[in-house]
Amino acid sequence: MFRLNDFILLLVVFSSMAAGILAPGPCAFFQPYPLYLMMFLLYLSFLSIRVETVLGTVRNIKITVLWLCAAKLFILPLILYLACRAIYPEYALAVLLLAGVSTGVVAPFIAGLLDADMPIVLAMVVLTSPLVPITLPVLVRFLPGQEFHVPFGPMFRMLVLTVFIPIAAVELSRRLLPKLTAALMKRRFPISLVIFALINFGVFSKYAVFFQQNPGTLLEATLVAIILALILLAAGILTAFRRTLPQQVGAAVSFGNMNNVLIIVFAAQFFGPLEPTLAAVYMIPFFGLILPLRAYRQIREKGAAYA
Repeated sequence: MFRLNDFILLLVVFSSMAAGILAPGPCAFFQPYPLYLMMFLLYLSFLSIRVETVLGTVRNIKITVLWLCAAKLFILPLILYLACRAIYPEYALAVLLLAGVSTGVVAPFIAGLLDADMPIVLAMVVLTSPLVPITLPVLVRFLPGQEFHVPFGPMFRMLVLTVFIPIAAVELSRRLLPKLTAALMKRRFPISLVIFALINFGVFSKYAVFFQQNPGTLLEATLVAIILALILLAAGILTAFRRTLPQQVGAAVSFGNMNNVLIIVFAAQFFGPLEPTLAAVYMIPFFGLILPLRAYRQIREKGAAYA
């Protein structure tokens, strides 16, 4: 079910988290750079996606995609925030940030493993990425009853720079530096591993004292992340329940495999340690969602065969 690269990625992610917590001194060097590293990571991820091709492919399912975008960026984050605020208020903001961020650029890879509807997943990546600099700050700033006093302007500027500069850089490099672009494409995985590690060094070293004094927080956040992932998976299936099975799986991937690394960087700059922690430990269900989605697909396919 998993490739060797998946295990390598998880090993790098969690070992770099541990290094940031256990050796904050040497890792503190990277604290000023997570935002810029995130932008380069997005640049590498967007290299394999051609916006014009994706938009042309989804013309026949545009109503479905628009509905999924609205559910992903507005409806579901609002419901989850209000529910978490009533049940587990300390995690309400962290859940809102994760649920309301754009579909992850790794989602097409997960969709390929599950034979999901690729046009839906690619469309969600392309459409939600430029929208999230507007939608996420609005949710955080103007939710009824929220008490988070974060300036709208800095949030908006940070997300715009983080998302749109990599997109523009991809288009420029394809036209002006095609050989360099091709070389980067071939080496994206090892380069991405290094970037993941450096981001975690910077983020987790910043909150090392907090983690050392509150070791139970990591376990608690992991449990919350797993529950959130299962809810997002179910919500994706339900929002596309009248569609084909590959489209249901594609919607679930689009909801559950979000751009959590962007939230690690974003939350570390504007909020306390709990929000980037939840975003970081979401790496566990990020790849673990493959198992329940594959089981769901097999059950549905067997049911259809017996019908």
